Formats: sequence, C-alpha cells, structure tokens
Amino acid sequence: MRLTRLLTLLTCAGLTLATAVPAAAQQTAPERLKVMSVNLWYGGTKVNDYRAKQVRFLREQAVDVVAMQETYSVAAKELAAELGWHHYQASYSLGLISRHPIIAEYAPVNAAGKTLSGAGIRIRLPGGREAVVWSAHLNYTPYGPYDACHSGMTNEQILRREEESQRPQEIRDILAELREELAESRHTPVILAGDFNSPSHLDWTRATRKSHCGYALDWPTTREVAKAGLTDSYRTAHPDPARDPGNTWSPVYPWNDQAGKAEPQDRIDFIHVKGPLRVLDSRTVVVGTPKPVPNHRDNEWTSDHAAVVSTFRFTA
Repeated sequence: MRLTRLLTLLTCAGLTLATAVPAAAQQTAPERLKVMSVNLWYGGTKVNDYRAKQVRFLREQAVDVVAMQETYSVAAKELAAELGWHHYQASYSLGLISRHPIIAEYAPVNAAGKTLSGAGIRIRLPGGREAVVWSAHLNYTPYGPYDACHSGMTNEQILRREEESQRPQEIRDILAELREELAESRHTPVILAGDFNSPSHLDWTRATRKSHCGYALDWPTTREVAKAGLTDSYRTAHPDPARDPGNTWSPVYPWNDQAGKAEPQDRIDFIHVKGPLRVLDSRTVVVGTPKPVPNHRDNEWTSDHAAVVSTFRFTA
C-alpha cells in the first residue's frame, strides 16, 4: 500500500494484532457489515440539542461504520467519544467513525486542485476481515437539478456546467487515490460513500422524466464511479427509480425561496461498493417528521439530508 497516502496508526504490527483483535473475536468472522453515510448539516448545529439526538439515532441504527460530511471539525471525535467508538476527523467537513478498530487512515485528497473532497479509513473486523471506507463531499455549485428544473437549460448546457462544477474531476481524483485498493478489492472490499451534490445516472432516465422536470440525463459523476467498477448499493436493492426514488435531498427544504419554485427532490447521497460484499438491504432514513425550514429547530432529525444505510453480507 502507498505509504504516502496510507498513514498507519500503529507502531508495532505484532502488538496491533494482539490488542486490536481479542482471541475470542478471532474465532468468528462477522457475516454482515452495516454502513451509513450522512451529511450532518453544519455538524447538526441548526437543530436544538443536536448532539444528543445524533447519538440516539446512531445507537438506534446499530451501524458498524459511518461516513460523515459537514462535521464542523469536531463531530467525528465527539460522536466517537459518546459511543465508545474509533474515529478519524480527516478535515473540516470529512469524518468517519467505526465501532471496529481503525488500522489505517487515508489522508484527504486535494481533488480538482482546490478542495479536500475525500478521505478514508481501513477497519479490521472481528475475525480479521478488513474493509476500506471512504467519505466524499463534492462541490455543491453549480447544482445540476437547479439548472434543469429552475433554469430550463438544455442537456448539453447542464452537462457542460457539471464539468465546470469540478465534481466529475473530484471523483476521478478520489478514484485515482483508490486505484490500488480497488485493484485489491477482490479480497478487501472498498466502500465509497458520501454527499456527491449530484444526481445519479441511474435515476434520471426516460422512465422517470416526469419526476425530473422532463429530463433524462447521464450524470457524469456517478458514471465515473460505475466505470471504476463500484456498484450503487441503494439502486442494487431498489432497481426501479420510478418506484423507489430514494431521495435524500431534502427532508426540510420543500421550497426554494430564491427561485420561487419547488425544491427539486433528488438522491444525491450514496454508498458505492466494490468487492466481496453482497447488498442485503439499503434505505434512506429520517427519524420523526421533520418540519421544514424555518420551523426546524426542534426537529428530532438534525440534518437537511436523509441518511443512507446499507447492509452487506460478506461473500466467499
């Protein structure tokens, strides 16, 4: 593995195996891995009593690892401390927490030459299995659904502005950093999760034009992920985007005041996977019945995105 990108946390490999994997745990490898991706919305600070609500939600979901965005530089550390978990606070936005030991960190990627768009961890599960998990947070502007639904641009104009947003280049840079891990994913699965600020090419199809302002678009950012061999866990579990749109944006923004139009509802948060993991279930999750902005302060749900939760089973 690349020592320039992979920062090993442990100083002694022999001691690591003795302390990180108890003898009893070595007997049985886990069959399942439950992963969450969630944008915390300014760390959750837009909602009253946000940290206690976040901890309660994470305990209820019983996940193994969480890829977070908009962590406000502290959420990964503070949530891990509350849960008794391991954490990697990678940047102002990016953080990951895991109930299983983190044995290595992947430093943030200076993607597209300007932003820290992705970072990751390698975790070791009971029994010795490992998994690589990355959190990504891509540039938010210009936003393609606004170009379509608010401005009525042509397909060509929208796709040109997608390249101008640098999201496709950001994801290409992240995938380049993961090249070695993806090549080894037959043995160690790779999970790329996060807020892409882009719809999926799997969703804006001819069959779903009515719900997407009349457009069918081959969104390039998710197309790059598919070209690298990763699969979309939600769309694997729910292959019909017309029946199961899986929208994650936005449970608290039904209306766009600036445009004076309805806010386009879309699926822009993802959990992609490559390697020996079979998708058992994937869903979008919101707790309670969130009130829309500006009446959101007492919501039980502390984000402006829905979370994505995918459950996998290890294969041979």
